[in-house]
Amino acid sequence: MLARMLRPLLLLAALLGGLAAQEPPNVILVVTDDLGWGDLGCYGQRTLKTPVLDRMAREGRRFTDFYAGSTVCAPSRCVLMTGQHTGHCLIRGNGKQNLRPEDVTLAEVLKPASYATGLFGKWGIGHEGSDGLPTRQGFDRFYGYLDQHHAHNYYPTFLVRGEKRVALKNVVEKEGRWGQGVASKKVEYSHDLITKEALRFIDDHRARRFFLCVTWTLPHANNEAGRRGMEIPDLGPFAKESWPEPAKGFAAMVARIDRDMGRLLDRLRKHGIDENTLVLFTSDNGPHSEGGHKSKTFNSSGPLKGQKRSLHEGGIRVPMIARWPGRIPAGTTSAQVAGFQDLLPTFARIGGATANVPRDIDGVSIASSLLEATPKIVPRSLYWAFYEGRGGQAVRNGRWKAVQQPYHTKVRLYDLKDDIGEQHDLAAKRPKLVAKLSEIMKQSYAPSDRWKFKPRRR
Repeated sequence: MLARMLRPLLLLAALLGGLAAQEPPNVILVVTDDLGWGDLGCYGQRTLKTPVLDRMAREGRRFTDFYAGSTVCAPSRCVLMTGQHTGHCLIRGNGKQNLRPEDVTLAEVLKPASYATGLFGKWGIGHEGSDGLPTRQGFDRFYGYLDQHHAHNYYPTFLVRGEKRVALKNVVEKEGRWGQGVASKKVEYSHDLITKEALRFIDDHRARRFFLCVTWTLPHANNEAGRRGMEIPDLGPFAKESWPEPAKGFAAMVARIDRDMGRLLDRLRKHGIDENTLVLFTSDNGPHSEGGHKSKTFNSSGPLKGQKRSLHEGGIRVPMIARWPGRIPAGTTSAQVAGFQDLLPTFARIGGATANVPRDIDGVSIASSLLEATPKIVPRSLYWAFYEGRGGQAVRNGRWKAVQQPYHTKVRLYDLKDDIGEQHDLAAKRPKLVAKLSEIMKQSYAPSDRWKFKPRRR
């Protein structure tokens, strides 16, 4: 009996001991833009096909209760890079704000541990000429969009390499200040250029340890294009469908994500580094209804309530698949509650860089949840503050979820174990629990000079 009880502890000790002894792996983090929890086959999608990502889930571990840092882009990426949640981090909403020299990013944590670092895609938390540029925040290489409005345009006149603009062959006649707009001449598709650079980074660093962050803009819409915002070079097999044009474009975007995820994994196999590379795939927030597309068309939120800009599950719970052949048990699922803020300490633990982790982060390492054969669920609280519109906040604590959105409304309470769709508000029946979660929200929020909840309407 005692031997059976001790076996899981001995297994975990051996696993973590082996982790410390083994050469740290390469790390690839792929973050899509506005991809919903229900957009992948392995999360229940029935219309769109994602064979590569479904295979990745079979070869690794799929997380069912993983959360983005926010329900919109910039703050979610700030949480990802700094390990601080939106009640605590610098950039808590979409805006032209930049990381500061004193902000410590995921790349800055890994780089001293002999990691070459590269980011390809959308940044959104540091603009031209600022200290928030990726190359001033720990990344050796960068290629893509700095500004999130610029990132709306899939056929821009330029992208940024390092700290300099690189001209493209596209023509945007009414180009905005940040490079946003709609191209009148569409020659070079940004997603394809970004993917090419990411593959080149793997080629160039196949013989040394690297951290590659790929932040694809798909399937975000070009909001400046109105109902033609789902920009894609071709609709492929979806051109013959009877769906609305935006739905065809969205479907083609998801297919392109899946295709190019396969290209990344194939490149690892080509160079013989597949078994020494941890690959994670996720999204920066829930699905959108923009560019003429509607998230309900393909049930992108799955059984979850809400979408982008909502603090209900559909706006913040996102897909997360982790693959590391020989280390992450294949074909497994974890219900561990975790989020973007946990990736910095997790990668630091796996990469041998824990000494570089700042003390003021909100995340914790989920390395054991990635690597254990039978992961133990560790109780967690996750917090979100949101400032657009009338604002709001939410906390997940174990099976319970409290939502206060708009901010000056009563707190609603949901039991996510029995009510994943947040259909039944239990606040009136569980006042003590509401008080407990409300106190967690109060303690999680740190005042900000820039980001404030709007006053109550009279």
